[in-house]
Amino acid sequence: MKESHADLVIQGLKEATVSVVCALPESHLKPVYVKASKDPTFRYIPVTNEGEGASIAAGVWLTGKKSVMIMENSGLRMATESLARLGLTHGIPVVLLMSYRGDLGEPNWWGIPHGITMEPLLHALRIPYVVVRKAADIIPSIVKARRSADTSKYHTAVIFSGEVIE
Repeated sequence: MKESHADLVIQGLKEATVSVVCALPESHLKPVYVKASKDPTFRYIPVTNEGEGASIAAGVWLTGKKSVMIMENSGLRMATESLARLGLTHGIPVVLLMSYRGDLGEPNWWGIPHGITMEPLLHALRIPYVVVRKAADIIPSIVKARRSADTSKYHTAVIFSGEVIE
């Protein structure tokens, strides 16, 4: 992700009044978590796996604050059990910001399974999502995802692809 696009993500998080950023560092979104970790607006929490991050983000929501979980889309498989329990059982929302490995044009053979499994998992978990491919859509997508999570008391996802992560 270009620095200018990462700046838009940070601006979107601020406009969505996010105060806690959980992240499992990954290559596509590296500029975002580096900037979030240095910005005093956010408490940055690096995690060891995506399920842990989703659970921490949910705990933040229980305190009345707003959070996001940043990860590669492959982490959705790891976080599925946590997300199912938090959302389907308890109505505790987590906003996911993910890079889209395995989208059309993926240059790495190992990224293809991430794309094959992501959307079916999002559908199975009934998580509404948007795939952001244009820089102009970054900020409004983050703000809308955060708002929808608060309104629905359920997870939402913003998935970055196309020119946004190239």
